[in-house]
Amino acid sequence: MKYAVLVGDGMSDRPLNELNDRTPLEVAKIPNMTEIVKEGSIGYSFTIPRGFTPASDVANMAVLGYDPTVYYKGRGPLEAANMDIKLSDDEIAFRCNLVTVADGRLIDYSAGHIRTKEASILVDALDKKLSTKDVKFHSGVSYRHLVIIKKGTSGGGDFGAICFPPHDIVGQPVSKNLPRGEGAAVLIKFMESSVPVLAEHEVNKVRVDLKENPANMVWLWGQGTSPNMPPFFDKYSVKGSVISAVDLVNGIGKLVGLNVIKVPGVTGYYDTNYQGKGEYAVEALKESDFVFVHVEAPDEAGHNGDVRAKIAAIENFDKHIVGPVFKYLKGLKKWRLMVLPDHATPISIKTHASDPIPVAFCGKDIAPDDAVVFSEKAARASKLSFEKGHKMMDYLINLEK
Repeated sequence: MKYAVLVGDGMSDRPLNELNDRTPLEVAKIPNMTEIVKEGSIGYSFTIPRGFTPASDVANMAVLGYDPTVYYKGRGPLEAANMDIKLSDDEIAFRCNLVTVADGRLIDYSAGHIRTKEASILVDALDKKLSTKDVKFHSGVSYRHLVIIKKGTSGGGDFGAICFPPHDIVGQPVSKNLPRGEGAAVLIKFMESSVPVLAEHEVNKVRVDLKENPANMVWLWGQGTSPNMPPFFDKYSVKGSVISAVDLVNGIGKLVGLNVIKVPGVTGYYDTNYQGKGEYAVEALKESDFVFVHVEAPDEAGHNGDVRAKIAAIENFDKHIVGPVFKYLKGLKKWRLMVLPDHATPISIKTHASDPIPVAFCGKDIAPDDAVVFSEKAARASKLSFEKGHKMMDYLINLEK
């Protein structure tokens, strides 16, 4: 049996006035997802447990079949796992964004989606200037990086501070959104110390000259310790792969023993290599029995409040990823496919939401229902539902809820 899970990050949305009270999913041309619903079934799911902040780490952990209320320990350690950084028991991994601040406000959570080569140079400079025996910077992709801090550093204790995701506070004053609580003073000091290092760097001087947003501050958030998750094979007796441009998704994959496939040209943004992801997913299914494909672009469009870009990202996801994988699977005798967003990223609020998300299933022993479109509205009208999002994988593989 072959299994494929295709995730369009943040695809789900809310009706918009500019779309005549429709969602981007309802407007987008998505013939492949439509066909999957017609041949299979649609339902809705809650991927964000009650009391959890809606975020891709929590949601994708649930989609992969792991209960976040049991296994979630923070975003940072998931990204550390993807970077092959082994955390000791006394180390905490923080997500470290390169951001743009102006006039006391955070105006860009990604420093203009800074190129990885430039970002790496800046993070190396920060590491040389600010690292100590207890603090270490690690360069990642684009604006996404890590800082590893030992517990107790400078009196910070276990660093149980409340830290705010930068994509949730764009346009807001920095001073009102700095870390709060245990160890906050230490974290704020590191964030503020990054400003002069970045301001004088040649990379940022060139970015300013080119009228690009400079990476003029680091933002620490998403901290946590390493989780202990059982292997995917032990849970489902299936071996397979993960395809994503996002460190946290690949990190979850590594932690549960899935093979992480690197696709050339993937960026985690609008310009990602959709076609390459689709082609590599098909090849992965020829070699093993399971593939999990994640595409970040719809989520980025949601954060940017860009309706056109979100519709385009959804259409590219359908055409270049859903289409080829669906076509390949239909040529086999025994297969199942699941298509869904991990969470909602409504254009109207430019951030994640805990709204129920639509999920479509198709393949062997999946009984068709009456739905004919893949949309939020069709999902809510369905009788198929998953109050606990991590149960979707049980349904896909074992048809158990």
